[in-house]
This record gives sequence, C-alpha cells and structure tokens, in this order.
Amino acid sequence: MHLSLKKQRQWESVSEINMSYTALYRKFRPDNFEDVKGQDHIVTTLKNQIKANRIGHAYLFCGTRGTGKTTVAKILAKAVNCENQQDGSPCGECPSCRTIASGASMNVIEIDAASNNGVDNIRDIRENVQYPPTEGRYKVFIIDEVHMLSTGAFNALLKTLEEPPEYVIFILATTEAHKIPITILSRCQRYNFKRITIDTIQARLRELVDKEQLEVEDKALRYIAKTADGSLRDALSLLDQCIAFYLGQALTYDKALEVLGAVDTAVYSRMFRYVAQYNAVGCLELVEEMMVSGRDLTQFINEFIWYLRNLLLIASSEQGSELVDVSSEQLVSLKEESRMLPQETLIRYIRILSELSNQIRYAVQKRILIEVALIKLCKPQMDEKQDMTTILQRLDAMEKQLENGVVHTPAQQAAAPVKAEPKEDVPKIYPKAVPEDIKELLKQWPQVIAQCGPVERIALENAKRTVGENGALVLQFADATDGGIFQQDDGKRLEELNVIVQGILGKEVEIQTRVVSEKVQEQYEDIGNIIHFDGIEIVDE
Repeated sequence: MHLSLKKQRQWESVSEINMSYTALYRKFRPDNFEDVKGQDHIVTTLKNQIKANRIGHAYLFCGTRGTGKTTVAKILAKAVNCENQQDGSPCGECPSCRTIASGASMNVIEIDAASNNGVDNIRDIRENVQYPPTEGRYKVFIIDEVHMLSTGAFNALLKTLEEPPEYVIFILATTEAHKIPITILSRCQRYNFKRITIDTIQARLRELVDKEQLEVEDKALRYIAKTADGSLRDALSLLDQCIAFYLGQALTYDKALEVLGAVDTAVYSRMFRYVAQYNAVGCLELVEEMMVSGRDLTQFINEFIWYLRNLLLIASSEQGSELVDVSSEQLVSLKEESRMLPQETLIRYIRILSELSNQIRYAVQKRILIEVALIKLCKPQMDEKQDMTTILQRLDAMEKQLENGVVHTPAQQAAAPVKAEPKEDVPKIYPKAVPEDIKELLKQWPQVIAQCGPVERIALENAKRTVGENGALVLQFADATDGGIFQQDDGKRLEELNVIVQGILGKEVEIQTRVVSEKVQEQYEDIGNIIHFDGIEIVDE
C-alpha cells in the first residue's frame, strides 16, 4: 500500500512537470501583427483596413501549413474589438484583448470544419449570427480547414456569408483553396499566405532560442529552417524535438542531423560523383551506409533531387547561383560539379529520380527500388527511354572506359536479342601446370566466396580463373564494374580477399585481377572447370 501510494505521487509529480511545459510554437505564437513573420503584404493590408475602418465582412486565408493563417485570424479578431488600438494592432492589455487571448470570449467562435462539416453545423452558425456581440464591436467566426465542408454545408453558408449583419466577420482558413466553390470565393477577400523564407525562419528561431537561453549552432538552425519547407510552425516543432533529445546540451549541426534522420550535404556530393563516374558499386555502398545509420531513404531521394536541381540551375546560367541557398564553401563545390556533366544528363537524372520518388511513396521494398534507379543512372543502357541524351551518355561512358584501357562495351549487355550468327571458334588457351596451392584453393573456392561481402560475391562468381606466368591465381573480369571492385580504395578489397584465402588454406596465395575484353576472356579456359573433372591430369605441354 505504501509502495503504490509512493508510485502514485511520483506519477503526479511527472504529470505536473508535463503540464507546465508548453510547446514552442504555442508559447511563442504572435499576439500582434508586428510579431507575424514573412507575411508583410497581408499584415500591412489588414492594419490599413482597421485604421481606416474599412473592415470586410468575409476573409479567406489560403496557404500551406504553418504560415500563420489561424494566428493572423485571431490577431484580426482581437484588433477589431480592441479598445485601445495601436497603429491597427491590438493593445493586448484591454479586457477585450485579454478575454480573447484566454479563449473565453463569446465574440470569437472558432470552428474546425474537418469535424463540423455538416449542414446542421452551419445552421448553428446561422442561428448564432442573429445575436449581436455581448461586448465589443464585432462577432468573429473563424472556420478552419473550410475546404472540408460538405456541398450542402457550403450551400447553407452562401446567403449568410454574402449578407451577414454588420457586426459579423467571417474568416475562412484553408490549405486547399481549389476545393472551395467559386460561389464562396467570390464573396470573400482572398489573402494568399506565402511560404516563409529560410532566412526569416532562421532569424525567428535565433530570436526564440536566445530568449530561452539555449545554445544552438547557426548551422543547425539553418538546417531546421530548410527542413521546415516554409512552415514556421514545423520549424519550431523540429527545434523542440532536437532540444528535447539533447536536453541540457548544446545543439550542433551534427546532432540535428542525427535527430531528424537527415543526411549531410557532403553525402549528396559523394553520390553525385559516384554516378558521374558510372560507379554503381560506390552508389550501392553509400545506400548501405545510410541504411545502417538509420537514415530515411525517401527523404534522401527527395533531397538528392533538390541537390541535382541546384547543379542544373548553376550550370544553366551565371544568375543560377543566386537561386541556390547554400553556403559559400558549398557553392564552390557545386560549381565544380556542375561542369562534370551536361545539362541534358542532369535533367535525365532528375526525371528518373522524380519517377522513383512517386514509386517509393507507398512501396514496401524501398531500398530495392532505389538501388535499381541508381544502377540505371550509372548504366544508361538500362534506361528503357532511349532518347538522344541517354545515347550520348552511353557514348561518354564508353569513351571513359577506353581511356582507362578497357575495351568492354556495356551496350552489348543491354542490346535487344538478335538472331544468333555463326561464331568462329576461338582457340582455347589452356594453362600449363597448375600449382598444388591453386588446386587446393579452387577446391575451397565456394567457402572463399561465402565469406565475402554481397558485392564482392557477385563479382567473383562472374570472374574467370586462370594461372599467371609466376604461378599466381589470375581473376579475369569482362565487366569493368566487377573488375573495378578490387581496384578501388588502393586494393583494400583485394587485401581482404587474400586474408580470407590465408585463413582457409593456412598459407599465402598470390591473387591478381585483370579487366579484359570478352573476346580475350573467351580464349582462356577456367581452370576450375578442368581440375574438378575426375581422371584428368594437367601436365606441362
């Protein structure tokens, strides 16, 4: 009994703490027009109307979420009833302002059309309109998400909205103005709320964190402002989330990335360079890194599209840099990368990834779709839409391979099936005596492959095994992508392969890799296919 009473008191204490906390977007909701950010065109118009006593009877506030529609509606309701207006703004001190701010005023009626969207709800409004305000000058009806009203409800509202009593003001707020009937639109003064700029949101966040005496990096605030996508409310919610995770600690840029599951811009640069170099393996490994670190792949694709958009703008004109909101250091990197590929190729990348963004929205296996799309970017021959841009990119890829001494043409793999033509016999080149260590290694080859990673495993299965002049095991690759796996990172993967072989055999065996053409590869017999036949002994010629 004592323990249960103690636990109850603990829960009561926690509840008191939770009840005392107010979310940032609620705590710092503007009380007057001067505190409204990013909507100067609307604030100025409303203040002038109030000062000139030219107040309309019906307003329609349109705009995306978190841009201040409901906030401005409440400020307007206070201003028209304020006893001591100050330059068109409410004073916030008179009894009317305090009553409206506390939510106890009978003159301001807020209605959520999402849950009160029927004809009966509109009838209640029409009955309420008949009664004048108990105090103040105006009775204000704020109908939020008005586009959710039914057709019958809109029709019931028409007459009242057109000719309300002189003491009634309707303020309709919506995020989807196109769903509102034209008959309603024609009876309202329409105000379009703009998305708030990143600079404005960042400045507001800095102002609020200083008031809260919180230590937050400017870079972190800017990233939060960018992630909010023009919504100040979303920015405050994201900031609240980051602060709560690192409570009592300074909020850095890296910490904000970790909380929001976002990716540093450097990752997009790495991904772009992999794609530009036709390095499909690097792209897949980067996807693996993000999966392991718990990043949101959908968000990654959307932001990578935005990254490519920035590159396209910079490549298009000299003025394109002005439309890109990045730091000066990142701008230098973007300018360098914008010269790596033609604009047509960037447009092709954006097209493929935009199609991918629509596909993965409801997909179960998002990773697979992303990997396929990235491989399609690196291998233009796999793109089903064979336009001139794709063909030019294929030629560019072939030229780069030729410059690297690789004569393999990827287009051969993607070519449509054609009628087989007689093929001249290519003389096989059989190896001389196969060293015993190589024979033993080939017997254990399945175990070697099993201990390798998925990327290396696929490459080894496609390799042809031969013997070099010095008795080394030579792995021949006809695909430059497979062969390049063991040549990247200063041969790190080849070293790892040697470690695996040494662990299985208990001795060192020299392994070499070569990238050759298909014609050259056909001349060699895979020694693994020879030594595994019973009764065949390979001897010196």
